[in-house]
Amino acid sequence: SPLMKVRVFAESDTEAVSALWRQVFPDNPAHNRPEDDIARKLKVQPELFYVAESKARIVGTAMGGYDGHRGWVYYVAVDPGYRRRGIGKALMKAVEAGLKASGCSKLNLQVREGNEEAVEFYTRLGYNVEPRVSMGKHFE
Repeated sequence: SPLMKVRVFAESDTEAVSALWRQVFPDNPAHNRPEDDIARKLKVQPELFYVAESKARIVGTAMGGYDGHRGWVYYVAVDPGYRRRGIGKALMKAVEAGLKASGCSKLNLQVREGNEEAVEFYTRLGYNVEPRVSMGKHFE
């Protein structure tokens, strides 16, 4: 809509994005401090970090990444007061376009177990649940 635009993140968005993430992802572990994750992203493919803006207010985010093999998306967040208006879809389309332009042929994403609302959202956008075991390791 003309009242909402998707654009690349600017450093001046840090405070607003951090506040949004704290609201949308209250269970994030301490090592995912928003300000730290933003600073790290600005060093690697910052052009794949998008925000949705409505009347000068940040109402959504999506952070893409491409390692030369697969694309990933993180921090897909929409302010609860602005949901069901196509903002998440617009952000995902921006990430997909940015990844395709980088030569990426497949986008992966992870949803926390039990988040059926997110699974339904991604299914509507053409994503499929794939049988995988997600594993991780933290470097201290």
